[in-house]
Amino acid sequence: MSNEEKPYPSRLKKKKNRSNSILNIMIGLVFALILIIGVSMLFSGGDDQAQDLEPVTISPETEEQTSGSGESESAGTEEEPDEDAEVADEEKAVAEKAEEEKAQKEAKKAEEEKEGSVTKGGTITREDSSDPIVEETVINTSWEPVGTKQKGDHVSVYQKDSADWNEKVKAVAYATGLDANNMYVMMIKNGGGPQKSIATVQSKDESEKYRVHMEWVDGEGWKPVKMDVLKTLEGAY
Repeated sequence: MSNEEKPYPSRLKKKKNRSNSILNIMIGLVFALILIIGVSMLFSGGDDQAQDLEPVTISPETEEQTSGSGESESAGTEEEPDEDAEVADEEKAVAEKAEEEKAQKEAKKAEEEKEGSVTKGGTITREDSSDPIVEETVINTSWEPVGTKQKGDHVSVYQKDSADWNEKVKAVAYATGLDANNMYVMMIKNGGGPQKSIATVQSKDESEKYRVHMEWVDGEGWKPVKMDVLKTLEGAY
């Protein structure tokens, strides 16, 4: 019995060798897999760097489009209207229109005869004056009384905004051609008698200055009888 061989240790040795072989194979596979992945990442990184360093080529068409776009933007910027320039142009146009109207008025005045100019219902007489502040004196025989709402005996009143005052202003606007709302009344005073008055006025832009002599007509109101075209208001009233 003591000389018989025991099989168990031999079997255990074979099983151990087989396990070691399997383990070695698995380690080799893992190492091979790691090697493959590392090589793959190495080559992949090189390709990415090559792509990043690849030069960009611009075709002539692209250059033309880019250049054309820049020129268009520049042209668009240059063509934008200047608001200040537009305002200046408008102001210039208004000034030119005013000058033109003034020139037309002066030309019309120059065309009229100094004496005996015919107007509807009468004549206009323009006389030079020896008064240094008077440019000329105008007498228009077609002037009529401006009407009145006053009743009874007339008493000339020099209180501003009274009925008589307002009718005097109406007669002045009628003689000068100025709108009552575009006129400064500098003074209205007695004209040398109870039914005579003199008014000195100027346009609000101060370009026109007049002194109007008027007389009261019973039942019909104030009537302009003479008008001085003034050079200045200094000494005019």
